[in-house]
Amino acid sequence: QLVAYEVKRMRAEEGNKQKILRHIKELAEKLYKNENPYPAVTMHKVQKPTEGCHLRLHQKPFPRLDEGMVQWIIDQATAKLQTAPPAVKAEKKCMVPSGPPIAAILERNGNALANSARRLEVVRNCISYVFENKMLEAKKLFPAVLRAMKGRAARHCLTQELNLHVQQNRAVLDHQQFDFVIRMMNCCLQDCTAMDEHGIAAALLPLVTAFCRKLSPGITQFAYSCVQEHV
Repeated sequence: QLVAYEVKRMRAEEGNKQKILRHIKELAEKLYKNENPYPAVTMHKVQKPTEGCHLRLHQKPFPRLDEGMVQWIIDQATAKLQTAPPAVKAEKKCMVPSGPPIAAILERNGNALANSARRLEVVRNCISYVFENKMLEAKKLFPAVLRAMKGRAARHCLTQELNLHVQQNRAVLDHQQFDFVIRMMNCCLQDCTAMDEHGIAAALLPLVTAFCRKLSPGITQFAYSCVQEHV
């Protein structure tokens, strides 16, 4: 029913948190009523006597209860409950229309794919700026790159791009370049899950033994010395 009727409404609500929350609340109530169709049995409240009622003259004495009669009423009620059919909610069958064409749903996913493509583009551009020594441009994009590392596609993109630069014999970096590359690798490994161990982390292994910087004549520091603490 949501797919059939609510797509336009959901689109109209995009970006308005209050409307979205109200919609979610309505859905929650419907789902709750569906799971709990029978309201809880309400207990009859016995009213308290009013103040000063015992002073009234026309007060009737409470009648003496017949124990046998009370027991008979209780037994009758118990017998009725035992023979009563179980209360089952009658299912109302209804036809739900097929709703909007699949294209409308794919269109929404298309936006997500476009966002993903933009993130990968940002990662590629930032790495290019680092290796072209355009450090000011790289700094501007760097926060977006670190955010993008939350996604596996961006982590995979990082390993591919760095690999291309290794193949072009651009593995010896200056101090600033080395710092940028190490921070990206650390962020990438930090967001890796156990599922990435044989993919992203394995792809980074040859790279961390390739990228390096010269600390002084005859002394070279490799990238693995800065990222080897990751599980």
